[in-house]
Amino acid sequence: MEKNDEFRAIGPCTYLCPIPAVMLGCADPENGLKPNLITVAWTGIVCSKPPMLSVSLRKSRYSYDIIRRTGEFTLNLISQELCRATDFCGVKSGWDMDKFEALGLTAVAAPPLTVAPALGEAPAYLSCKVKSVTELGSHDLFLAEILEVHVADRFFRSDGSIDEPKMKLVGYVHGTYYALSDALGFFGYSVASPEAQRRRENK
Repeated sequence: MEKNDEFRAIGPCTYLCPIPAVMLGCADPENGLKPNLITVAWTGIVCSKPPMLSVSLRKSRYSYDIIRRTGEFTLNLISQELCRATDFCGVKSGWDMDKFEALGLTAVAAPPLTVAPALGEAPAYLSCKVKSVTELGSHDLFLAEILEVHVADRFFRSDGSIDEPKMKLVGYVHGTYYALSDALGFFGYSVASPEAQRRRENK
């Protein structure tokens, strides 16, 4: 392992990477607002029991008021095939267009949510219910409980486990999208027995 002798300070900033690239789905039919997709990268798991995550959004975003009013949204995982659409949904606004229609994507129901759609082409999605909103500065932090997770049937192995490599997921590194590369190990591999190593490798 090579030791880095020198580091260069670049100032306090949001240089945490890689981070997930996902598309958030929301809708507000009561106010005549169609399903919308917004690309977010500032999201992460914050609790396991109950399962919860956070999403940070600017007040100026089209989806912000929709989520505050309805209290629900989906987070849709992104495959390499969806990367271009993901970028499009990050630079185009729901104020100006119907992104589902513009991209030829499918809005599907996301039970147990009642209004927020999921992305039919996503490999998996999380149905989320907002628990609180905290004003931070440039962004507000939405804390949400994960009520359900749906994974496309084609990504299940015969033993019932999920084949994430087959999803060809995308990560986001300081303004650039990257395909996730080969696995380097599994959680606990540094202390796993040879038998456990073989079992995981055969999987």
